[in-house]
Amino acid sequence: MTSHKLLALPLALAVVLGGCGAQAPDAEVTETEAAEAGSTELEEQGEDQEATVTPFSLTREDLTINETITDDASESHAITADGTSDSYSNVEVVKTGNSDGDESDFYGTNAAVFATNGGTLDLSDVIVTTSGKHANAVFSYGEGSTINIKHSLIETSDNCSGGIMVTGGGTLNATDLYVHTTGNSSAAIRSDRGGGTQNVNGGTYITDGTGSPVIYSTADVHVSKATLESTASQGVVVEGKNSVELNDVNLTASNTTKNSDKSDWYQAVMIYQSMSGDAAEGEASFTMNGGSLTNENGDIFFVNNTVASINLSGATITNDDASGNFMRLAAAGGGSEGSTGGHVTLNASDQDIDGDILVDSVSELNMYLKNGSTLTGAVNPANEGAVYVEIESGSKWVLTGDSYVTSLTCDADAIDLNGHTLYVDGAAYTAGTASTGTAITFTLPTGSGMGGPGGEPPAAPPDGGHGPGNGGEPPAKPGE
Repeated sequence: MTSHKLLALPLALAVVLGGCGAQAPDAEVTETEAAEAGSTELEEQGEDQEATVTPFSLTREDLTINETITDDASESHAITADGTSDSYSNVEVVKTGNSDGDESDFYGTNAAVFATNGGTLDLSDVIVTTSGKHANAVFSYGEGSTINIKHSLIETSDNCSGGIMVTGGGTLNATDLYVHTTGNSSAAIRSDRGGGTQNVNGGTYITDGTGSPVIYSTADVHVSKATLESTASQGVVVEGKNSVELNDVNLTASNTTKNSDKSDWYQAVMIYQSMSGDAAEGEASFTMNGGSLTNENGDIFFVNNTVASINLSGATITNDDASGNFMRLAAAGGGSEGSTGGHVTLNASDQDIDGDILVDSVSELNMYLKNGSTLTGAVNPANEGAVYVEIESGSKWVLTGDSYVTSLTCDADAIDLNGHTLYVDGAAYTAGTASTGTAITFTLPTGSGMGGPGGEPPAAPPDGGHGPGNGGEPPAKPGE
């Protein structure tokens, strides 16, 4: 079986990601240090959230290599820290040899560089290249296992081969890496069943393959001051009860290639639950502080089959597709009875939002505009889903089309109808009046209600996929 969730989505997902199973972490910095550093940087910026990110480049010519370590076998590694603490610098790692099945993506059995059983690897000024299938480059597996890698070049060229990756609760800290993947289902920053923690500081991460977002998260992923670019897939995907936080990151997504005829929409950021067992059920989270997000095709955000919070603060968000929406909350496959769409809390602070927000009949939205935020667009123009909007004093909503909300809280001067009609619980809103409303409480069925059409788990991708699992925990290794 292959191990990638995106392909196992219900009917409606545009270009679903890297199809084999897992994605990745970060560099030579502890999680706490990375979080503190990011927080301090944001405080120092104050209101100037749009800090520029200097593009990072690293080539072979920039690194001094004193040793080459090769491995051409299947299900083996070039470098391993199995319960040990080891360090490598100025080495090149070349990994060939193919692998099949979930073992490589759940447990890293064919990874070039591998830490497990509480092992620690410190890497600097290294080159890691893989050319086999299911040959992830740098992989941390299991609680207590940690990889710290800095100022290094990583390239993978075959399918199901991520750049940096964690599963089973591993940790990976990355600083100033240049990562480029060209195969399908090969996220640059990748995680899979059991997740873990990934802290990325600086660097450039690029993906070219179908189903290969820059970040595929079944983990807690924190990225600061980096450049992220996808040329065929989503920029970021979050599955299940997991998170992605971007601080002063420049993200460009060009989702142009669909994985199957069951993909209806393109998007830059997708948040969903596949019910494959790779990610625990619960609230997903996407946070963006400062930086920029440029979407070249389709919608910016798409949320399906899960509860999610989307937190935006001072980011420059641009949709180069004039026909695309800012956000789409929908049940994949059209929302047949028993299926679940997106249930989203959108928090915008000092944030400009430009574009429509679509909410289908099995989806819900609570939206909060705070600290001088502005929304220019229509919300729920088809009058299908449930929507609560709260506009803090000093923030504003400028309508670009008729909109329908279930409940509204705002001051008298918070809404510019701009020649359109806003309906609140079925009644036309009168310009220049204050309103007090109540947010929606999200309630979702457990298990089958979070699956695909009819409440069943999504169909497997064309090349196979994960079956229903155990809530995101890694199963026992084969033979144990």
